[in-house]
Amino acid sequence: MTQDLLRIGTRGSPLALAQAHETRDRLREATGLPEAAFEIVVIRVTGDVIQDRSLREAGGKGLFTKEIEEALLSGEVDIAVHSMKDMPTEQPEGLALDCFLPREDTRDAFVTLTEHAGIADLPEGATVGTSSLRRRAQLLARRPDLKVVEFRGNVQTRLSKLSQGIAEATFLAMAGLNRLGYAEVPARPIPPDAMLPAIAQGAIGIERRSADDRVREMLAPIHHEPTGQRLAAERGFLRRLDGSCQTPIAGLAELDGDRLRLRGEILRPDGSRVLADDVTGAVAEGAEMGRAMAERLLGEAGPGFFG
Repeated sequence: MTQDLLRIGTRGSPLALAQAHETRDRLREATGLPEAAFEIVVIRVTGDVIQDRSLREAGGKGLFTKEIEEALLSGEVDIAVHSMKDMPTEQPEGLALDCFLPREDTRDAFVTLTEHAGIADLPEGATVGTSSLRRRAQLLARRPDLKVVEFRGNVQTRLSKLSQGIAEATFLAMAGLNRLGYAEVPARPIPPDAMLPAIAQGAIGIERRSADDRVREMLAPIHHEPTGQRLAAERGFLRRLDGSCQTPIAGLAELDGDRLRLRGEILRPDGSRVLADDVTGAVAEGAEMGRAMAERLLGEAGPGFFG
């Protein structure tokens, strides 16, 4: 890294850019450096290029991170800003992921242009659009009568598809809507008790080269420890399950003082079977709690559960 420039690698979507700008602004405040000391570098990733098929068909996790991590390793950028729900549980050799910004709203949102207030109000056989295997499975577990179609694209694209009648409803993450300032989107938050979110939903992670001590020191003041503690538990759960975009997994860790509550869920892709667990323990034991929960659910599921 040059003495006077920190290059921030990111995807080019509106949400990714909003997250990169938040990271830059927090670093500016923490370091006292001017805006000119930072450069946001947009990197095109495979997940954004593929639009003709589902992400699970294309290979799952890593599709939104690989090219950015390659740029980080090559020295093209100095840090990488990621949506943590896109991140594999293991980093490439030479990279570290130990800085997390304060977490946003973790909930999913039910979005429709109709008068229906929620999933239960949709008429029998209604069409719902989503590209998330988790949301698809959770939806079909509650409403097996519904038809689910592939639904990709940014917020505007999805709203356009709704207005065209391609589907009656879809889902978005409240975190993305909040970060983009989309208060006008007809979104109704879904409580976690009704739809457990994706692992690490609403969290931003900042990746760096392991040996870059200057960047490590710059990032340390903006790291949000409670978010890191929550993610340690959730990603411990995910790591043992070897979760990817091809696997319906949900989880949420919440803090209460020095105690951590972790809820986890695995589903058959068609929603025909749902296994869930809910544990509370010491914050420091979060990662082990996640691993142990995954072991229990895998034992209960038996071979071929994800089918």
